Amino acid sequence: MESLVNQSHSPLEIILVDDGSKDGSTEKVNEWSSHELVTVLIQDPIGLSAGRMAALEAAKGEWFAITDIDVRPEKDWIERMLEASPSQSGEQVVAVTGRTIFGQAEDVISRIRSIEIESKYRSRPRRTKLANGPCSMFKRETLLSLGGFDPSWYHAEDMEVSLKLVQEGGTIVYTPNAVVNHIPETGLRRFLQKRKRDARAHVRIHRRYKGVKHDFIGSSWIVLWMLPLVTLGSFGVSLYVNKLLDVEKLDLESFYLALTKEILLLCILPLFWLSAYLRSHLPKRSIKGIFILTTWSIALWQGILLGYLDAIMRRNGH
Repeated sequence: MESLVNQSHSPLEIILVDDGSKDGSTEKVNEWSSHELVTVLIQDPIGLSAGRMAALEAAKGEWFAITDIDVRPEKDWIERMLEASPSQSGEQVVAVTGRTIFGQAEDVISRIRSIEIESKYRSRPRRTKLANGPCSMFKRETLLSLGGFDPSWYHAEDMEVSLKLVQEGGTIVYTPNAVVNHIPETGLRRFLQKRKRDARAHVRIHRRYKGVKHDFIGSSWIVLWMLPLVTLGSFGVSLYVNKLLDVEKLDLESFYLALTKEILLLCILPLFWLSAYLRSHLPKRSIKGIFILTTWSIALWQGILLGYLDAIMRRNGH
């Protein structure tokens, strides 16, 4: 909140939404309600998307910016996004997204997350398909005309509204100069829970917006295929070892077959390794790194399965 009230751009209206917090945050929210720039909205715990929608409906400005409680926007965040908002070559700019920099702590998870996000932003084009939740702004009237944020979905609301806008012919512009600083994402358990949640949401996004190419997957594609590749490779190893240990049948012919048939499965492992080396930020050079990648892959597959269960059972949110 300190970083928001001290933004270099003026005029500015700040809408602070308390989504039914029970950790003492309401007292802090009430303290901020007396600030001349701040409007406070307090709602039941019904989710981030519902909170964004409540703020969108209450806002008065031409542009509606969103951010999250776990980031600290730079002082010129709003100013830099507005500088990037003018349309070029007849395009209709309906959203501008900035850059999120993840902090690093002492643990390997925060370093992985920080480097992964940095790599993703580094290769991002000016015209993009995702206005990220922590660091974006939207043309308010355009977003409202498309229904805004869907309160029935608890996650991936930024993907949802971004693809709505793109599908209707709008342009989302990325500017690396509008920066918000994210606190370090630490802890393997929390990291895996978030990746599973992301994968679950991606299933819904892919199902609902099949005609729009996405550009916000990143290295998850490589990690996703680690589990099946390692499983097949391990199966090949077991077949190879069992054949060599079968002393009664160990002759030249069986040894030859062990080096030809099962070796095809063994070759699957180097395929993953080659892919991983093309993305040097992945932690593949230690036992701990391989464990993180494997559990990350498992979490992604769990999320995908849950996503399809959501579709079959017609469930909203997660």
